[in-house]
Amino acid sequence: MGKVFKSITDVTVKGVKWIDARYSLQDENWGKKKFEEGHIKDAVHWDLGKDLSDLNKKSGRHPLPDKDELTSLFRESELELDDLILVYDDGGAPFATRAWWILQYAGFKNAFISHEGFDQLKASGVPVSDEFTKPEPSKVNPEWNESIFASREFVEKTVAGETKNVLVDARSAERYRGEVEPIDPIAGHIPGALNFDWEQLKKDGAYDLGSDVKDQLSKVVSKEDEITVYCGSGVTATPLYAMLKHNGYDHVKLYIGSYSDWISRDSIDVEKG
Repeated sequence: MGKVFKSITDVTVKGVKWIDARYSLQDENWGKKKFEEGHIKDAVHWDLGKDLSDLNKKSGRHPLPDKDELTSLFRESELELDDLILVYDDGGAPFATRAWWILQYAGFKNAFISHEGFDQLKASGVPVSDEFTKPEPSKVNPEWNESIFASREFVEKTVAGETKNVLVDARSAERYRGEVEPIDPIAGHIPGALNFDWEQLKKDGAYDLGSDVKDQLSKVVSKEDEITVYCGSGVTATPLYAMLKHNGYDHVKLYIGSYSDWISRDSIDVEKG
């Protein structure tokens, strides 16, 4: 796939459509407040809870909205499939990566994750505003890429040995092993999954695009592997998905329901240790 992250030095600011994906799992209104205080000029705000999830669904803690809802979001944001799009959050967070994965799923060909967070972008001289410019709606028709989407049924087949996929759990090692579980009612991991804590992808508060992470990833999975990543609710697995793609792993899917969806059925199987 090639480059996933872009630095502000790699683009001409005038030609970019910006998406502000700032959010806090501890305060659901924080991202909207920060956007109202100041954002990259002409950016639109995509909220994890309201835009990038459908919290009325039962398939995990951050279920993916229906395709028609996402299409409406793209159109209201004045997006076209060929637009140069940069998504930002505070840097080193999993919210821009979630928005970016959804854009990949929908077939946007030139969408990237800003390597710099909002404060860095502002400090670099990118114009900032506290005014909201209402976009002119587009008529974009997404080209859904089902090859990067892993359904629960696909994961069940993987656990049963019916696919060639390798499952990789992006949560902390302690949660993966089932030693602690601060959020979900059942501790453990999906049977057969490997572990790569998404926090290892960062250095000094930003994603580490150097060789260290690349070397760490190669110790867990190879570029020839067919990989499905997951986490607790389909949010913190997206940085792992993005970093794998950035480092040349071509065959990667996201189980967006993730562990919280996996344990939501009456008959479940989990592993510990």
